[in-house]
Amino acid sequence: MVVGDASLNIDTLVIGAGPGGYVAAIRAAQLGQSVLIVDKSELGGVCLNRGCIPSKALISAAHQYEVAKHGSDIGINVSDVTVDWDKVQNFKGGVVKKLTGGVAGLLKANKVQVFKGEAMFINETEARLFNEQESPRYKFNNCIIATGSRPIELKAFPFGGRILSSTEALSLPEIPKSMIVIGGGYIGAELGQMYSKFGTKVTIIEGADTVLPGFDKDMTKLVAKNMKKTNIEIHANAKAESAEQTDKDVTVKFTVNGETKEVTADYLLVTVGRRPNTDGDFGLDMIGVKMTDRGLIEVDHQGRTSIPHIYAIGDIVAGPALAHKASYEGKVAAEAIAGMPSVVDYKAMPAVCFTDPECASVGLSEADAKAKGINVKAGKFPYAANGRALSLGGSVDGFVKIVTNADNGVVIGSQIVGPEASNLIAEMGLAVEMAATVEDLALTIHAHPTLGEIVMEAAEVVLGHPIHTV
Repeated sequence: MVVGDASLNIDTLVIGAGPGGYVAAIRAAQLGQSVLIVDKSELGGVCLNRGCIPSKALISAAHQYEVAKHGSDIGINVSDVTVDWDKVQNFKGGVVKKLTGGVAGLLKANKVQVFKGEAMFINETEARLFNEQESPRYKFNNCIIATGSRPIELKAFPFGGRILSSTEALSLPEIPKSMIVIGGGYIGAELGQMYSKFGTKVTIIEGADTVLPGFDKDMTKLVAKNMKKTNIEIHANAKAESAEQTDKDVTVKFTVNGETKEVTADYLLVTVGRRPNTDGDFGLDMIGVKMTDRGLIEVDHQGRTSIPHIYAIGDIVAGPALAHKASYEGKVAAEAIAGMPSVVDYKAMPAVCFTDPECASVGLSEADAKAKGINVKAGKFPYAANGRALSLGGSVDGFVKIVTNADNGVVIGSQIVGPEASNLIAEMGLAVEMAATVEDLALTIHAHPTLGEIVMEAAEVVLGHPIHTV
């Protein structure tokens, strides 16, 4: 590879190989572009290596452990159920390795060049790539920035020792006896509940009045109810003030309604959101890309920045920090570069939290729709009235809620809480995206016995003629 000032040419340079970057690179290559993708870390980014995938592997293991312990409820008696934590971590690592290896294979199959290292803009059309061995210079026609985000570090709770970000929490050497979680949002709720199922005494300190404040309270109260069953203590409307750690534990002081309290645990996990990776030394200031005061890159409806041939996607632009959002935006940007009329449209952006029970939402909630002045008609059907849900054993708390425009019957949103909510929300996302009517859902024959029938039944509730509820 050329070293020095001679520039190599590439159609599209992609900076960042997470679920936004690698998808953008593959789509660009499919559309005939020569593509180079650069990342200093592993292919797949945070999602595959330190986020979505490893956390779900651990959550799945925790669920299976819990099922084994309570099998006697349905006549399956298992004695001395134990956890081999090293094997659990190996299972997690195997899942990650298979998926990241798959990404490498896909990039190779699509003839995408991969550079492991960092990139720095020299000007609006050139970038220097570098690692310990080489530093080639590339001239590009287009660039897609997909550098992702990182956990927010609070000044009073700096990461290190027994104060963890989500990254360290996924790779602890042992199951802790106790853990404090600051922040009861997606990550804090998922990891806190996962560890509690393995036997950890978990304390959640949340500033809002409930865990998962982004979801409807009818949903979050079911999650909070289950959390308490696994010995999770929730302090809502609370503010963490300080932490002191030793080589054995960490003590957090916090206030609730003006009262100061403290709790001590083996570890402190801080999950208060993520910060966009736009402040790194890769030369954004050199080329003058416009940014917001929150460090996000300003883009148009195709992901184009203030410099027309440079695009930005994923966590570094406005909108929720979701892997599937980044992938979607990556396809749009690649297609825009190819001259296609693709645009970003967040009409049906699903949100899923893998708590117990799972929570999923798409489109508008009933409250949001009413706030927009829409004449709303909604219907809700319980898991407890569904044969498949009952046959699964365990809790049947949960429901499917469908939100419609009462003037025309068009489905504008849905909220699901219960087993497999993460999968059921896909049908509702399609309904919102295609502007299906609630009658379309009710008339669609759903196989029996399945959880999917709950969607059909909820649609019939909206229409006023439910069969399996009164």
